[in-house]
Amino acid sequence: MLSLAVVLVAGVASGMAARRIRLPAVTGQILVGILLGPVLHVFDHETLRGLEPMTDFALGLMAVAVGSHLHLRRLHNAKTRLLLLVVLESTLTPIFVLTAVMLVPGTSWTMAVLLAALAVSTAPATILAIVKETRSKGVFVKTLIAAVALNNIAAIALFELARTVTADALDATIEHSPLVIVLHNLRTFTLSVGLGTAVGLLLIAVTRRIVRSDRLATLSIIAILLTAGVASQFDVFSTLLACMTLGVILANLTPDKEEIGHKVFENFEHAIFAVFFTLAGMELNFDYVVPGGLLAVLAFGARFAGKQLSASLAMRAAHATHGLRRYLGMALTPQAGLAVGLMLLVTENPTFAPIRDLFLAVVLTLVTLNEIVGPVLTRLALLKSGDYGKDRARLIDFLHEENITTDLEADSLEHAIEQLTDLLVRSNDLQVDRDVLLASVLESERHDSTLLGDGLAIPHGDVDEGDRIVGAMGISRPGLPFETPDGHPVHCVILLATPPGARLHHLEVLTAFARTIGADRTVQKQLFHAKSPAHAYEILHAEETAEDFNTYLDEE
Repeated sequence: MLSLAVVLVAGVASGMAARRIRLPAVTGQILVGILLGPVLHVFDHETLRGLEPMTDFALGLMAVAVGSHLHLRRLHNAKTRLLLLVVLESTLTPIFVLTAVMLVPGTSWTMAVLLAALAVSTAPATILAIVKETRSKGVFVKTLIAAVALNNIAAIALFELARTVTADALDATIEHSPLVIVLHNLRTFTLSVGLGTAVGLLLIAVTRRIVRSDRLATLSIIAILLTAGVASQFDVFSTLLACMTLGVILANLTPDKEEIGHKVFENFEHAIFAVFFTLAGMELNFDYVVPGGLLAVLAFGARFAGKQLSASLAMRAAHATHGLRRYLGMALTPQAGLAVGLMLLVTENPTFAPIRDLFLAVVLTLVTLNEIVGPVLTRLALLKSGDYGKDRARLIDFLHEENITTDLEADSLEHAIEQLTDLLVRSNDLQVDRDVLLASVLESERHDSTLLGDGLAIPHGDVDEGDRIVGAMGISRPGLPFETPDGHPVHCVILLATPPGARLHHLEVLTAFARTIGADRTVQKQLFHAKSPAHAYEILHAEETAEDFNTYLDEE
């Protein structure tokens, strides 16, 4: 307990000191761990081994948090660019790192393979902290956070495969064929996903009728401990994959229930991770710092080049926006928590004793480099992308990429309204009767047509629950042949659903849409020909648009 207290104090203090000089807390924690461990030898080997359960729990908690960012409904419109990104990043980045590391004479192929698989991982905690600190919001941020979750899933899968292959190579008593290795990893993946899914569904079922926060927190702790404990007890499971699956299940099946899952640790999550990263720094062996530093520098450069190229190619192939093409790879530079966790899976396994100390030195040096340079690059990427400082309430804040379609086809306004009602209910996860909402919109349309002319229609209906407007937008580039006041085809249909307490906001929104989209030819030209929902979102939320139309509410 005394050792844990000392480690916690050192980790928290060093994290605060690092933030004062605009570095991530994890950088300071790794450095103070190095100071307490290989420099001052404050703790002996047995003491550090006694703190391993804390490390294992932190690793499981981190994996649950990563999985929770993979909210499939919100990522529907981004699936093409994210799929291309994870495929390219899982191939190009490891190839770059493997090639660079193998150029160093005397480097074993086992070391190179492990570092190549590790290179795919990105630091979710660091990136989320920077996004919050800079108050960034938009398509770039949405893609960045989802990309972090997906490439970490890919990193875990690749690393488990690399670990199996290299362990077989280092252990002379084991000899497996490539087919046996593939089947072993497929079994591990399937069983781990099954374990995380089963515990997640069980937690949801048990907490369905529970509202007391203390009981929800207790059951969440049990779920995470159970998943991590069962997975670590049997070699057929991967702790990281099982815990990440638990996070994905909770995020998608209970998106609005924040009292269960990893968020119950929100108030002392920083303390857990402070211990985790400080202990990781204590493992460093100075005998391997020089050769490890050379490999780390080469791996750092190759990893950065791989992420830049894969992100650029993926975003271009997906016809993504300019900011995503230019700056997404730069924003994915930070690498910390998951990389350290994967490293510990190797360094704590006796099979890897021949490469243990060198591998540890390389990874800790690489993580430190990425956590010094990475946050600066991520902050710069957010600034250049245009999402920096956008996390503030705006007049039409309810229209996000997932609420927009650019392929609207309909032979009548009623047909268009029906399609957008489905999109509105689905993308906003509304717990309302779809038919009742549709009837409300059609009834309102019969009394007063919302075909405004200039290519714009704004049908609207009422909802009985909630305190905010929700909406959906459909864009037709060729135009829809409806009967309009000016005879022009309709290019943009915006469906609004308004609760009783948001009537004034509803009128403001209608006025803003009619005044800007209905009258501003520049906005019309850009919006009516938007190539994708992401492009439409950026047009609506651009700074030049905000000045006259989508204003920040805190400035009014």
